[in-house]
Amino acid sequence: MSRPPKVSRRIPRAYPGATQPEVDHTTIYRWVIKFTPGLEKAVRRLKRPSGKSWFLVETYIKVKGKWKYLYRAVDKEGDTVDYLLTAKRDRKAAQRFLSMAIKSNGEPIKITIDKSGANTSAINDYIGDAGADIEIRQNKYLNNIIEQDHRPIKQLCRVTLGFGKFRTARITIGGFESMRIIRKRQVRAEGDTSAEIFYSLAA
Repeated sequence: MSRPPKVSRRIPRAYPGATQPEVDHTTIYRWVIKFTPGLEKAVRRLKRPSGKSWFLVETYIKVKGKWKYLYRAVDKEGDTVDYLLTAKRDRKAAQRFLSMAIKSNGEPIKITIDKSGANTSAINDYIGDAGADIEIRQNKYLNNIIEQDHRPIKQLCRVTLGFGKFRTARITIGGFESMRIIRKRQVRAEGDTSAEIFYSLAA
């Protein structure tokens, strides 16, 4: 993976005191689209499996003026389990996300969700097909941990001033999620700080 430039004008609050050179936003956009997929791939490969009690829900992301759906899950410690941006919020999308999350983290013992029928159906389908023993808890108040974890991602999405294409949204959000995983120290990589871990992955 090519080593990306070290500067970004878009999110200076994440690096207080850092030098802020004049960089055109279209240049930053090209860097994001070019380098983020490689970073995300490295983070996914080196991410430690999460705990066995999950909190799963989807949130809304606007792309080209229309709502799309970001499926996310964290464990009871607040570590990221997985994430997936989808065009639709339905049973098929929920099944796809659940399969991804289980493939990279193993089967959970318990999943807390809201009252979404699609999520309930997807989990029950998996339980039936795999013969798994997974407890499902449905209570919107039990999902506060994942709702709080949404906030930094949603704030970063607002900073972008909106997404014009689904592909752009998917890649950019993949970068946001990857950096959040790095900051949570979920990646098996060298470095004592988030910046050191980032550059060890980008080297």
